[in-house]
Amino acid sequence: MTELLTSIAAKKLRLDELRPLSPAALTALEHYYDIELTYTSNAIEGNTLSPVETTLVIEKGITVSGKPLKDHLEALDHYDAIRYVRELARQNTPFTEGAVRDLHKLVMQRTAPEIAGQYAGLPRYVRTESGRYSFPPPSEVPGLMGDFAAWLVLAPITPQAAFDAHRRLVDIHPFNDGNGRTARILMNLVLLRSGYPPVAIRPEDRLEYIRSLQQEQAGQGAENFYALLHRRLNETLDEYLSVLQEGRPAETGHHRPTGSEPKS
Repeated sequence: MTELLTSIAAKKLRLDELRPLSPAALTALEHYYDIELTYTSNAIEGNTLSPVETTLVIEKGITVSGKPLKDHLEALDHYDAIRYVRELARQNTPFTEGAVRDLHKLVMQRTAPEIAGQYAGLPRYVRTESGRYSFPPPSEVPGLMGDFAAWLVLAPITPQAAFDAHRRLVDIHPFNDGNGRTARILMNLVLLRSGYPPVAIRPEDRLEYIRSLQQEQAGQGAENFYALLHRRLNETLDEYLSVLQEGRPAETGHHRPTGSEPKS
């Protein structure tokens, strides 16, 4: 992990040296990665839209034949939420409990408006390799979220804090649905505030990602979770530097960038 952290720090310095970026470069990077984040985060949750289909739904408003309406609405919801996060990062507004609920409201606004921004009223649990894991009961959620918001306000604005925010929010699981998407968006808000690019957890990461969260919930530590996210951050920095230094599109094969970099 030490070598990985050193690599991330060095690449962040190189990224800072390239600032300020041209408006055209900012616009292209932001647009590309916001669609990338939307595709990957939804795909982890079972959304069936392909990368190209996600792009068409967001950019053209096209309905993809044979794909559920819910999948289209999830793409639009997530894209709206990540755009909102970009604005929050620019404004440098404080992290609050209300802001987290607002993120969830955007994530669920079209697919489940009746629960958007509302804390869970029923028990939540997940089946893991080691058995059933129960999240905190609904009666404890408001207090836990208040504590979480207080921690977030005082936490250093660093990648580690971003990954901690993700983990802590998932452990509380305050909502009936949309917890993972909200946690990943919040993580990227903290990353943007700290001057780093947002991180996409890709479909091929799904098993490792879920298993690492379950290991932490089972009391086995969060080292694997942190290692995965730091690796993805390191790779995303490579992509950013490739685009900015060589003028090449990000090489994920999903779509070509057409928009802002993280806040310095």
